[in-house]
Amino acid sequence: MNQLLELRDQIDVIDRQIVELFEKRMDVCADVARYKISTGKKVFDKEREKAKLAALSELAHGDLNQHGVQELFQQIMSMSRKLQYQLLEESGATGRLPFIAVDDIDRENIRVVFQGVEGAYSHAAMRAYFGEDVNCFHVRSFRDAMEAIAEGAADYAVLPIENSSAGIVADNYDLLVNFENYIVGEQIVKCEHALLGVPGTKLSDIQTVYSHPQALSQCAEYLDRHLAWRQMPYDNTALAAKKVAEDGDPSQAAVASRFAAELFGLDVLEEHIYYNEKNSTRFIVVTNQRIFRRNATKISICFETPHSSGSLYNILSHIIYNNLNMNKIESRPIPGRNWEYRFFVDFDGNLNDSAVKNALRGIREEAINMKILGNY
Repeated sequence: MNQLLELRDQIDVIDRQIVELFEKRMDVCADVARYKISTGKKVFDKEREKAKLAALSELAHGDLNQHGVQELFQQIMSMSRKLQYQLLEESGATGRLPFIAVDDIDRENIRVVFQGVEGAYSHAAMRAYFGEDVNCFHVRSFRDAMEAIAEGAADYAVLPIENSSAGIVADNYDLLVNFENYIVGEQIVKCEHALLGVPGTKLSDIQTVYSHPQALSQCAEYLDRHLAWRQMPYDNTALAAKKVAEDGDPSQAAVASRFAAELFGLDVLEEHIYYNEKNSTRFIVVTNQRIFRRNATKISICFETPHSSGSLYNILSHIIYNNLNMNKIESRPIPGRNWEYRFFVDFDGNLNDSAVKNALRGIREEAINMKILGNY
């Protein structure tokens, strides 16, 4: 036991020396940052760091120590860069982000587009965000909606981005990269599926139930109690409700929202027929303007990383270092580049915050094709 205590004492002495040397190194790094500020030189020099790491690992003895030294100095160099980015931000040398702060987005004399048809959850999300009297129109596809705001046919688009049960809407993640459109708001709509029928319909009349396959799946526990009902997939819940209303046939029913029932004049035969009480869809509000509300609290970005070990960790460390809370990360394959991915990250913050600017500067320097998708 005494021998173990003596060994621990030796480690304590060595650790204090390491801390002293680390602080000396960071002081020199601060001087390096000041030099770079005065000369406009970039903080991140990938080739120099690569050569430096190789040279340092050669100073160690044995494969284990060489690998450990390289990993240690990767972290030290990462901390050095973060310090330099912070000093650049404090000196005002980082430049302004290309986004304009506004008190609120325009809600009068605007036109809004949503994907789908009237009565769809997208329609409900749009009315919840902009109000019932908003001037709006609907289009067939998500791409059509993005093109409408890119071309100026609409001021805003409302698009689903993820469902709490089914996951992300992958197409819309990709479209946020392909178009110069930006997120300025979000609206969460609870997917409260109901069984709808023409006025006067009884449950005993029903023979066929129409809805989107996902809605049918989410209501499987209820529908499976009615084995005589034939379940028929349809393009979406609102179109299913519209079909039932237009056919006027009491043997038909639809799984859709109460909102769709009101719109198409149907009766709600059964409410809350879904198994997941917390099933919700998050919609984003998108525009072609680079604006953000002054009180915005969430930032979405996307980026690619070098195809090398630890690159994603190094990028995300900028969020950790600046004490920002990351609340979501998704990946999407990059077309034409097998086994390479683009990452989508949401974290808390506002583009006016110094910590956010510092993190974004570091990510932009070290990632590939970083894009700010919005602050909302």
